Amino acid sequence: MDDLIEGVIRLMRSDETRPVNIGNPVEYPVREVAEMIIELSGSHSGISHLPLPEDDPRQRCPDITRARESLGWEQQIPDREGLDKTLSWFASQAKARARQEASPQTRSKDP
Repeated sequence: MDDLIEGVIRLMRSDETRPVNIGNPVEYPVREVAEMIIELSGSHSGISHLPLPEDDPRQRCPDITRARESLGWEQQIPDREGLDKTLSWFASQAKARARQEASPQTRSKDP
């Protein structure tokens, strides 16, 4: 997410008026990303294989040439590291919410 935010900030501060792809130019199958998330999170979840919608794009690999040339931007954080940071953030948010819901002040406000 840090890379994407940096790209959006650079785009907002630029004079670029054409469409600019800000994303990861390395394409991963959804299955591979799901496996990485399961591994990094320590989950024991399974992966369900469902039919794709008819209009589902077969490829999602953005051409970031314009981002490189106009904004001097490209992904800096490796994919696994970015996923790990994102998972850690979500875990911290879940823990904070659980603590908040378990606090006496929160429970006394419930009807």
